[in-house]
Amino acid sequence: MMGEGLFSHTNVETAYGPVRGNNGVFYRYTPQRKKLINYAQVKIPNPWGIAFDDYGQDFFLHTSSTRLTWMMPGSVRPVYGVNIEAPDLITSNPVRPTSGLEFISSRHFPDEVQGDILFNNTIGFLGAKQHQLIEDGTGFTTEYRQDLFVSEDPNFRPVDLEFAPDGSLYVIDWHNALIGHMQHSARDPNRDHVHGRIYRITYPSRPLVTPPLVAGASIPQLLENLKLPEYRARYRTRRELRARAAAEVVPAAHTWAAHQEDDRLKLEALWVTWGADQIDQELLHELLQSEDYRVRAAAVRAVRFNGHQIPNQSDLLMTAASDPHGRVRLEAITAASWLDQTTGEAILAVAETHGIDETMLVSFEHAKAALAGEFLPAVDKEKLSAPAHLTGGDAKRYLQGAEIYGRDGYCATCHQPDGQGLPDVGFPPLAGTKWAQGDPERLIKLTLNGLMGPIEVNGKSYPGIIPMTSFGGLLKDDELAAVLTYVRNAFGNQASPIRPNQVAKVRESIKDRPGLFSPAELLEAHPFPEE
Repeated sequence: MMGEGLFSHTNVETAYGPVRGNNGVFYRYTPQRKKLINYAQVKIPNPWGIAFDDYGQDFFLHTSSTRLTWMMPGSVRPVYGVNIEAPDLITSNPVRPTSGLEFISSRHFPDEVQGDILFNNTIGFLGAKQHQLIEDGTGFTTEYRQDLFVSEDPNFRPVDLEFAPDGSLYVIDWHNALIGHMQHSARDPNRDHVHGRIYRITYPSRPLVTPPLVAGASIPQLLENLKLPEYRARYRTRRELRARAAAEVVPAAHTWAAHQEDDRLKLEALWVTWGADQIDQELLHELLQSEDYRVRAAAVRAVRFNGHQIPNQSDLLMTAASDPHGRVRLEAITAASWLDQTTGEAILAVAETHGIDETMLVSFEHAKAALAGEFLPAVDKEKLSAPAHLTGGDAKRYLQGAEIYGRDGYCATCHQPDGQGLPDVGFPPLAGTKWAQGDPERLIKLTLNGLMGPIEVNGKSYPGIIPMTSFGGLLKDDELAAVLTYVRNAFGNQASPIRPNQVAKVRESIKDRPGLFSPAELLEAHPFPEE
């Protein structure tokens, strides 16, 4: 799986035809068949972190925002230029930007945290958040558990984490003072290209795990490894088995599965045969009838990607579309979107008769559009209107500013759609602040050149180590006037609008002043009025 972020547009020539993606894509490459597909085209600024649970469900981080998302609902066949909404699973304690994602799956860690999900944060909060991943009908939700680790070093940048064969957790620290590509030049000499750290986290009161033999192990030994509780041990074992001769691996996996009672272990064997590109169809049909909906959903995923070997693929998907559990039906819906129109629409019709819940709805609508070769109609949203005190050009600028404010990587990313910011991780609010509603020239200056340094907002002090992006090179005078008019009059704020000529005047006055402003410098030139 490979992720590609916002502003990127890719065209890849493959033996199966061209593959195209734009503005947020996950590509899936099958090395056995040398096949690349645009697997999920979602609304995401920058993907950085993919993880799989024990049943093959995939999750990813948005990086530039606070979101963690379940990937499968977005894996309908893409329509070029249309990116699917990616709902957030995080219900509390959000941080941004995130990087690196891993499930806790290690006997070295306490039993009660197995299956929790970890992700790093590299600005503001410097450490890793730990959330429970909870089954929630068709989909999932989360509940914040704890901060697993945190650093006071302002240059601590944990960018990836993974469990080792002995059950300990390894964390990669990029350790760099400058990490922004918008706030600082890519060639800034202060960028550190030399240093970095790797941390190892253990749980002292519990023994480490004995690493299983993988390299050089016999095929029977490798198959026994699939019983291990540790996901990473099983993952490395499956990789090793893919490198072995399929003529030996496939029958051995079939025999091994026949001696297992747990359907999840049989699922491991199915994945081994899939990895050999000789999927065990007898085992597949058995697991499609499993009492565990998680196993059935995983088996439907296998049907989806092995149509070249399964002559009755469409019949199996039709059956899955009538499954009593929504997750199994959703797997059938996303798979159906990649079939021919007649077959795919018939599968969707079956799914619809058995219920399309809120988790499935967006995927269902996109699947219908993809099969029909159409773009989705615009989603009805509550119509935004300017406040009554803004009229004419000011009202138009307010509406334009709302769109600019909400762009990926612009204002809402840090200050949030409601203007409340993320105070706990260093991003102050805009709602009800003197900085937003006060002196227009001060606000225009900090927006043009950016801001960095200690600042007090609504009575709370912020260290200001996170630089605010300078928008002088990103927005024209009319655009900057629009977004500032919006900021000054949204979220309960009410202040004078900003006009393009005001921005032009300030831009001209500071054209020879490079770099970020500090709050102290701005307050010296534009102090708050005495109350």
